[in-house]
Amino acid sequence: MSVNKHSFADLVQIEQMRQIESAQAEHLSYASIQDMPGTASGDFKYADFIQRLSVRAKRLVQENALNDALQQPRLQFIRARRIFWIGAVILGGLAASQAVSESSALNIYWLLAVLLGFNTISLLLWLSGIALSLQSLTSGVVAQLVSWLPYRQKKEATIASLASHAWWQSCLTGDAGKWRISVLTHQFWLIYLAAGMGLLILLMLAKQYNFVWGTTILPDSVLPRVTQILGAPLEALGMKIPDDPQTVASRIGMSKQDAETRMAWASFLIGVLLVYGILPRLLVLIISFVMQKWSEHRFRLDLYLPYYITLRQQLMTRTVKSEVIDADPHAGIKPAEVVRPPGNVTVPVNAQAFGIELDADTRWPDAMTCRLNIIDQESHDEAMAMIKNLKVPLLLGVAAHRLPDRGVQRLVKELVDSTNEKPWLILLSKPSVSVTSSRELAWFRLAETCGIPAEHVITR
Repeated sequence: MSVNKHSFADLVQIEQMRQIESAQAEHLSYASIQDMPGTASGDFKYADFIQRLSVRAKRLVQENALNDALQQPRLQFIRARRIFWIGAVILGGLAASQAVSESSALNIYWLLAVLLGFNTISLLLWLSGIALSLQSLTSGVVAQLVSWLPYRQKKEATIASLASHAWWQSCLTGDAGKWRISVLTHQFWLIYLAAGMGLLILLMLAKQYNFVWGTTILPDSVLPRVTQILGAPLEALGMKIPDDPQTVASRIGMSKQDAETRMAWASFLIGVLLVYGILPRLLVLIISFVMQKWSEHRFRLDLYLPYYITLRQQLMTRTVKSEVIDADPHAGIKPAEVVRPPGNVTVPVNAQAFGIELDADTRWPDAMTCRLNIIDQESHDEAMAMIKNLKVPLLLGVAAHRLPDRGVQRLVKELVDSTNEKPWLILLSKPSVSVTSSRELAWFRLAETCGIPAEHVITR
């Protein structure tokens, strides 16, 4: 089964159910998933686990009528996006109308500054944020505000608020959120420019305008030179731009323009808006959309969270079958029948157990025997010598109530690196000491850092 069969929406739904079950499990019915058997497999497969999580989530959603609550944040985002688009149309139209005013003369560079100035600054900031991986510049104020809003809720969390919070975390943060907000930002500016240019075209169709330019502190040769530089790509595309005499004649206070000069300036205005405004925005919009889909394709659930660890042990039971791997020393004699372990065991029966700084009150499972408890340098050296010669899996036992520090992490990493088999880690508890979920999560993080697969971590 391929991981690609699971859409981003399926993973978001699983995350929403995680948030809801973590806080409101007592309000849910679980009758529909009682008949889901654990799948026995030799090795953990991400795709298989996600498939079972997705089936489980869909059953719970249907049984508890949660579909509306889970879809609400996505619909709210769609409505907010439409309001964003309408605002872009209004602002683009207002910018163009204010720059044009009631005069029959259009100041060409003032109009370009109004329509392209903020757009260019926004585009440069976005490109800088992408190049420097600055979340605040690439996501913008909108993303920061949306990510902050869920934490302003003072009331007790409801199923709807938990579903919304999970959707915001999955869709509006991280790489997927960065590119989704980038798409929304580029859409805003693209609509802003299109609305402004559309209004200008309508006004120029209905009214005759003269195009002028002027400056107070710049030399008179600067703006004509800028016109030629900006118009070079337009000429390459076959568009007509004002020549030097027409540019000089358009200086404020000069003689009235003829139709050819007005047409050249109108073509220059539309061409500059297209080439330097709309086309770059359209290009980065396409890039952002592709990157959004790619980020969603690469999105992975954090399977080291206690919620997923628990479900993994329930849904992905690991079976171990023992068999004779050495040659029979008694040729011609029927070998004795091998006694196989029970069908659903989590640790190989031939695993060799070693303890790490365990006290006398810590108890191992009845079926396990600790060969050595590492408590000092002498026992450490002895354990290293034994582990290097092991031909069977290594099982490390740690006290779950303790907080794993860097010293314990270095020791576990050293022991794991000395064995050739996939190591195992068992979290041992004491009857008199409770183990918090955060403390248990810390051990799972240590296992991940030391190269112990999550499915090889056993809790008691």
